[in-house]
Amino acid sequence: MTRKGAEFSGLSVAITTPFRDGEVDIDGLKRQVEFHVAAGTNCLCPVGTTGESPTLTHDENEQVIAEVVQAAAGRLKVMAGTGSNSTAEALRLTKRAAVDGADAALIVAPYYNKPTQQGFIEHYKAIAETIDLPICVYNIPGRTGKNIEPDSICRLGELENITSVKEATGSLDQASEILNNSNLTLLSGDDSLTLPLMSIGGSGVISVVGNIVPQDMMALISAFDSGDIAAAQQWHHKLFPLCRDMLGLSTNPIPIKAAMAMLGLDSGELRLPMTPLNDSEEAQLRKTLENYGLL
Repeated sequence: MTRKGAEFSGLSVAITTPFRDGEVDIDGLKRQVEFHVAAGTNCLCPVGTTGESPTLTHDENEQVIAEVVQAAAGRLKVMAGTGSNSTAEALRLTKRAAVDGADAALIVAPYYNKPTQQGFIEHYKAIAETIDLPICVYNIPGRTGKNIEPDSICRLGELENITSVKEATGSLDQASEILNNSNLTLLSGDDSLTLPLMSIGGSGVISVVGNIVPQDMMALISAFDSGDIAAAQQWHHKLFPLCRDMLGLSTNPIPIKAAMAMLGLDSGELRLPMTPLNDSEEAQLRKTLENYGLL
């Protein structure tokens, strides 16, 4: 049986928001889109965690989404990050993304205010019943402070346009419960868990390392989908040290932006309170990229 949201299977990349001299670098953003079109990436997710959404103004949030949609021009899908800990604000951002032509909305669990499970349900229900856009529930309790429990996610899956979940709890049991008890498409929120989650019924990943190795992430997914488990395992074990050693250096997106700068894909500029890697961490990152064969 085809799951709801199956059109977002495969590789989605949570792209960075490039900055230059403190401002959003629109030309850099367009270059990222072209990079992923050329690579064959299935979908881009602007203004998520990797896109430094907490430090963008609301105007910048809307601008980045609109520019990515326009640059993509239908050549790949755009799942726009429109979450907020304010339901009214999430509604407004999602409405704007729909008007600007996004294909879906990636809506993070309300953070900091730690709603009850009923609060989570009412939050997503208010958006889903107002806006006709496929919604991916983004559950990342390590960032938001509270887990959306599997029962709550399955209840949300009963709403027509809540079609997928970005599963970033690190729990295969939670993922299994969601897959058992709903028809939602489940996407990994952790690069290194892509293959394990696909093995229990997941459909792909919303990736950070895909910013630099999209074709390798797609090769893993394609191998699994075609039934070549040995090849999928080989790709998993090739990618695993990169995921572990790069993303483990510091808080996302600090390491991926530093890597992109080393590879000529981004200026590497961050916004406070994100701060650059120190010299020792940069040396470790360079060694990781060399070991992978990127430098």
